[in-house]
Amino acid sequence: MAFTEKFQQLADEACARVEGVKPTSVDGLLDDGAVALDIRDSEEHSAGHIAGSLNISRGKLEMLVESEVLDLTTTILCYCNAVNRGALSADTLRSMGYVNAKYIDGGLIAYNALSD
Repeated sequence: MAFTEKFQQLADEACARVEGVKPTSVDGLLDDGAVALDIRDSEEHSAGHIAGSLNISRGKLEMLVESEVLDLTTTILCYCNAVNRGALSADTLRSMGYVNAKYIDGGLIAYNALSD
């Protein structure tokens, strides 16, 4: 999908500020108590997601996350299909005080490719 230049610039800046997690590290982090946060729309989540993930769409993230993830030190692994929305969401969460918000580099596509 082609994105606008401004959107891609925002996403690239978010990627530079927030740590990306390799898909191969996700299961171990989840086993250690991390929360997988699917920030895609509910229809996308229904079509497939990381088992046990929390779904809060990007459009409602700031309004709903505090009622779902109470501890600001929780490791949160934001993901979308690829990278951009996940990185933007992790960056937003960090600005809200979630000090361990990260994004899954490559998103759900890269995570699912591990089991192919």
